[in-house]
Amino acid sequence: MAQVLEFTLPDLGEGLTEAEIVRWLVSVGDVVAVDQPVVEVETAKAMVEVPCPYGGVVTARFGEEGEELPVGAPLLTVAVGAAEAPDGSGPASAGQPAAAPPADGSGASTASAEEGSGNVLVGYGTSAASARRRRVRPVVPIAVSAPRAVAPAPSPAPVPAAPAEGPVPVISPLVRKLARERGVDLRRLRGSGPHGLILRADVERAVTEAPAPQDTAPARPVPAGAVAAGAAERVPLRGVRGAVADKLTRSRQEIPDATCWVDADATELMAARAAMNAAGGEKVSLLALLARICTAALARHPELNSRVDLAAREIVRSPEVHLGFAAQTERGLVVPVVRDAHTRSAEGLTAEFARLTEAARAGTLSPADLTGGTFTLNNYGVFGVDGSTPIINHPEAAMLGVGRIVPKPWVHHGELAVRQVVQLSLTFDHRVCDGGTAGGFLRYVADCVEHPAVLLRTL
Repeated sequence: MAQVLEFTLPDLGEGLTEAEIVRWLVSVGDVVAVDQPVVEVETAKAMVEVPCPYGGVVTARFGEEGEELPVGAPLLTVAVGAAEAPDGSGPASAGQPAAAPPADGSGASTASAEEGSGNVLVGYGTSAASARRRRVRPVVPIAVSAPRAVAPAPSPAPVPAAPAEGPVPVISPLVRKLARERGVDLRRLRGSGPHGLILRADVERAVTEAPAPQDTAPARPVPAGAVAAGAAERVPLRGVRGAVADKLTRSRQEIPDATCWVDADATELMAARAAMNAAGGEKVSLLALLARICTAALARHPELNSRVDLAAREIVRSPEVHLGFAAQTERGLVVPVVRDAHTRSAEGLTAEFARLTEAARAGTLSPADLTGGTFTLNNYGVFGVDGSTPIINHPEAAMLGVGRIVPKPWVHHGELAVRQVVQLSLTFDHRVCDGGTAGGFLRYVADCVEHPAVLLRTL
């Protein structure tokens, strides 16, 4: 007798309570293996593929693409241990759930099928400690022939059968998103990447080679309740955009911020960077040098590396500097965090900035990569602007902004010269310090930008 087990949206950690279904990776009737990704979801922190802890035949799916589900809501049901799929499509030999986690504590998924009393532990490639926190409520197995307590969702439209080896091999979630927006069926593409991976170029080539549409209907289905032509467009505040809106609103409501700024001559800093990179080895980025200056300034002014605990009415100063930096992606603005930035060299900071930026653009940042920052460095100069008064990244206490570096007239050694000038701004929580401390921090940063040798005192 087969058991039908219900798999619910698991706790994705970091206090996340909901996720949006981006793409189903399986259909009703598909045979799935233990730990096979079955759905791609987007949270307020990242886009992730959710693996199923059961092996068997998918008997129902709950929720459509674009729908937001709370943690604990049903995702799908799987017939485990069936000798034959419900539609007679074949044996479900993969239908045995994992019996126990591996001895190395790697966080692999497990499930107990004894009377439905076991908990499900879903691993996401994180530490065993964090995986142990991600438990899904127990489910009760029932026979396939018995009536379901949960109302079945409408059967989805037929889709082409997936390859025998599993889901469609795609290089990143952004490629899946591009395919959805352009109306490209990934299962009909042959990937040009390693091992047949489907790349962005494959999707774009499929778009250019597709025959011209015969009507003017949109490529993506129009959601229910869409506005008529000429009416105002309504964009839901959810996912990353919703999380940003909530955090910025809370920052404005709770933090009495102030901003001070100064112009600095960055000519010597640019020359120092050029000399470093000319000496060979890994290239050092300008952002890494600015980050190194920030960590030295925070060592002198630890008041700015803190947060306010309103409940306890205390200022909590962090001994470590976990440096956030703003990164613009197709999904919106995100702030990845470089852990223990104060212990890293300029080369180490460059490598970590590059890794996190690439992960942000690919949509593969984990929730842990986006939380826990103590100070933020915002390089808005990449957008071609000189200055800004940014909103502090709650619950941090300060943010350093860096404008573009451009040639400007400057008095140098008593004479007018053309120098590389940058505007630096510091937005700070006035509860943690006064203007004197904020000004001292900003002046030290400017001094290091103008005379990089000043930084040698703290190395």
